[in-house]
Amino acid sequence: MKRIQVIQHVPFETPGCIIHWAEDMGYTVAAAHLYRGDKLPEISDFDLLVVMGGPMSVHDTAIHPWLKDEKKFIHASVSSGKNVVGICLGAQLIAEVLGSRVRSNGEREIGWHRIFRSDESSGAGIFDVIPDGSEVFHWHGETFDIPHGAVHGFSSDCCRNQAFLFDKRVLGLQFHLEVTPHLLHEMIDNCRGELLPSEYVQEEELIISGMKHIRENNSVMYALLDKLDSADIHS
Repeated sequence: MKRIQVIQHVPFETPGCIIHWAEDMGYTVAAAHLYRGDKLPEISDFDLLVVMGGPMSVHDTAIHPWLKDEKKFIHASVSSGKNVVGICLGAQLIAEVLGSRVRSNGEREIGWHRIFRSDESSGAGIFDVIPDGSEVFHWHGETFDIPHGAVHGFSSDCCRNQAFLFDKRVLGLQFHLEVTPHLLHEMIDNCRGELLPSEYVQEEELIISGMKHIRENNSVMYALLDKLDSADIHS
């Protein structure tokens, strides 16, 4: 039986629909809640690592000292050949441990915004399961540079670097395909103070009305996980 290890940075940014995929596949799921002091597992304890989002920055090691150990753990997981998925903050953490810069995006991107395929995306067949122009859920103010040797997958009008694939098995997503109605409401309730009017920050009512996209977003998340699970990422 395959094992999935989740790293969670705050109680309200959960794996969302990823749990449903794992249940359907018959996989076991363990979670390390770093914000409450949970220990990180042994690398041998899992097959797939999923690193979730969170409102903190990868640079906030003084506020959240556990970020230092997490970065070492992610680096060790990648180096050992594990499949790894990072979402939002998780993608930024992966990018940083791979030697890339994480920095301010200039503008926050919050709500439902379209992503567009990059010219390089054909170099990673896994990105074929994400329709060009998909309307996906975002909540971030920082961005990552694409790691050296990784394939750049998608961009949006607000943020150039939205997805990357490294070494055929390490996937970074700046957006939230895993979001469920409950998770979306939890993110709003806990981060409502960030919904300040700007070009790429939607009002709460518009974000909630966009829940009509959740089913399609979740289907794409399942397809990405299927691709990683089967290692059939170039077809």
